[in-house]
Amino acid sequence: MKNMKAIVRLGTLTAVAIAIAGCMSDKTLPKDTANSMALTQENRINAILANMTLEQKIGQMIQGEIKHVSPEDVRQYGLGSILNGGGSFPFNNKHASPAQWLELADAYFEASIDQSGGNAGIPISWGTDAVHGHNNVVGATLFPHNIGLGAANNPALVGAIGKATAVEVAATGIDWIFAPTVAVVKDDRWGRTYEGYSDQAELVASYAGEIVHGIQDQGIVATAKHFIGDGGTLRGVDQGDTRLTLDALLEQHGRGYQTAIDAGVMTVMASFNSWNGDKIHGNKTLLTDVLKNQLGFDGFVVSDWNGIGQVPGCTNDSCPQAINAGIDMVMVPDDWRALHNNMVREVETGLIPIARIDDAVRRILRVKLRSGLLDAVKPSLRVANSSALIASEAHRLLARQAVRQSLVLLKNNSGLLPLHPHQQVLVAGSGANDIGQQNGGWTITWQGTGNSNDDFPQGTSIFQGISDVVVEAGGKAILSESGQFQNKPDVAVVVFGEKPYAEGLGDVPSLAWQQGHKTDLKLLQSLQQAKIPVVAVLLTGRPMWVNAELNASDAFVVAWLPGSEGAGVADVLFSDSDGKARYDFRGRLSFDWPAIDLNTDNHDAPINQQLFPLGYGLDYSSKHQLANNLNETPVGKVENVDKVVFHRSSKAPWGMLIADAQNPPQMVEAGRAELASGKLSVIAVDFKVQEDARQLTWKSQIGSFNKVFWQSDSPVDFTELRDMDGALSLKMRVDEAATSKVILQMDCGLPCTAAIDITSIVNSFSIGEWVQIAVPMACLESAGAALSKIDSPLVLSADGHFKMTLSEAAVITNVPAEALLICPS
Repeated sequence: MKNMKAIVRLGTLTAVAIAIAGCMSDKTLPKDTANSMALTQENRINAILANMTLEQKIGQMIQGEIKHVSPEDVRQYGLGSILNGGGSFPFNNKHASPAQWLELADAYFEASIDQSGGNAGIPISWGTDAVHGHNNVVGATLFPHNIGLGAANNPALVGAIGKATAVEVAATGIDWIFAPTVAVVKDDRWGRTYEGYSDQAELVASYAGEIVHGIQDQGIVATAKHFIGDGGTLRGVDQGDTRLTLDALLEQHGRGYQTAIDAGVMTVMASFNSWNGDKIHGNKTLLTDVLKNQLGFDGFVVSDWNGIGQVPGCTNDSCPQAINAGIDMVMVPDDWRALHNNMVREVETGLIPIARIDDAVRRILRVKLRSGLLDAVKPSLRVANSSALIASEAHRLLARQAVRQSLVLLKNNSGLLPLHPHQQVLVAGSGANDIGQQNGGWTITWQGTGNSNDDFPQGTSIFQGISDVVVEAGGKAILSESGQFQNKPDVAVVVFGEKPYAEGLGDVPSLAWQQGHKTDLKLLQSLQQAKIPVVAVLLTGRPMWVNAELNASDAFVVAWLPGSEGAGVADVLFSDSDGKARYDFRGRLSFDWPAIDLNTDNHDAPINQQLFPLGYGLDYSSKHQLANNLNETPVGKVENVDKVVFHRSSKAPWGMLIADAQNPPQMVEAGRAELASGKLSVIAVDFKVQEDARQLTWKSQIGSFNKVFWQSDSPVDFTELRDMDGALSLKMRVDEAATSKVILQMDCGLPCTAAIDITSIVNSFSIGEWVQIAVPMACLESAGAALSKIDSPLVLSADGHFKMTLSEAAVITNVPAEALLICPS
């Protein structure tokens, strides 16, 4: 470890010189020149700082979210930065054009440099989570997520992707990217596993510098995140606790930061997780003593989304401990006004030393100067023909190349692959023609949900890529998600895997795929039983225990989350018309692949049995035959019979919908929806973590009920839960009292239903108080619900004004004593 620290120190001057030079291609400035430039810039920073008021300094330290910050707010408060969170768009328009992104960027920029009203006139910086391309913008090029790029084992490719992403980000007027993630993932149950390149620190370190250069050589600021240990938490719990000594923490999780700093990375984002029980957002040892002093990082540290509020004794709008620990810029999406006022008072009363404020602002100004922002013109004048830069042909070809190089071949018995295109090919599975699924989380919306193929106008699904290849060769490609067919195909390609998810919601209890409802396995087995050769293509953000699915396939390909260019999969699966492979498999595992679903000795520990080691991957010259007798008996068992309907998000098999009497039901996509009449709306709001609750607002007319409900495609049997004294449980908060009736229902295929008037109950609760109510299943059965065929376990409707927030809905067996039991007479 000492040797690596020395390397970082030796590289610091070079990194500083590179950063100072900005977009210069010559990175070999003489030492005296670099030092002279640094001194000149520091003098300029000090001059700016000397003329700033306390209010102006604190304004620079605050980053608000565009849904909660107007250009006029920027003019008035002199905010240092804004960000667009996942699912947040200019003018609240998901399909905003590059020109509209630029329009809003111009408005913020011009407001920030307006010195009227006491504003310091310092240009604002706009940050965005462009983690696999400019993934917030409809139509942008979307690359494979980091786990796929890790399998490609091509640092130069990662650097080129960083450059392409920066070009598309700049085209929308944004100047700061919250990437790269340099997490070293130690437990694949973590819901952010796909954001990591590898479970090995050396591979992560080899990528970090390349992507930083790729981004920052285009004049865009990069961010190494999340400092530190986010991939090492107990059980892989997001925002959990990483339990290591300091030396072990740096050895296992710090190398990516060292190479990023050596490459001149300008910002580092603090991590949500704790270190030995201590929240990192408030940890001075890590943020100041280690990162800034020991590793020599002289850019600024930005907090994560409301991360300061997780520090004990703190709130989202007040946390002197985090500032004193070393947070320089505070990401506080909607409480930024209160934070500004509180920080002014906390400095005036001595809770935060003015020297700490000056250090933070100096670091922010240093980054703005080095990146060229202090001397920049408005965003729309920085780029020419911005629309042509989004999803350019060169960028799409690069993404397609990345897909090809990331694919890992785990099984190819009897040399089934490559497939000859002059065949009848059945393409099946939930992911076959779903560009949203093949992109995963952080795709247009935060969780990557609520998207259709129409939201990817430049993209291709895996089926489309296969169809293009096969049809051109004179073959036939048939799309059948269920695997049904009329004429027996020559071969079947089954594309299946994880639905999109992002942080928090992606955590899983084990690595068993579809434990308890093996629908994908049944599809593979049905085709196998029909004597059809089967190629399985797995879409996944992590290694999974898929022994049964491997047994049921003749060939098995891990495609990870390939992004918008699904045609890259077909490039490798199919030969040319002469039967010669067009592209070989180059991907090799950058993670160990599990032989079991849980650690047999300690369920809290990462899996300790590997089926395929890191570096494994077949190519077309490989003759390896994988036996079809892999162990299919899981270590873990499905012991909890509770059925969760909503917890942070809707849980399979239920989807959330809203409806009125006049129109067909409308899906609640990406956590928000509104009836055309405006009489019922749903928005995602923060309860314990980001967007983990849903606020429901009715503005109905008396006698006209509008409803929100969860529904499955096929009925679910709840009789076992009735026999175990289960109950339908809601954790909720009343935000505005009901002016008329509020009805709770459980439906079993209308007109089969059980309905309960809960108006007096919800109106008995204090406004803003979180409560739990529970309705025994036996009571619902008595009220008319046929529990063997429930298609909608929860329906809420109102015919007046009513507002509530829901954090959880489930049918549970152990109802807490504090829950209010409701049973219709």
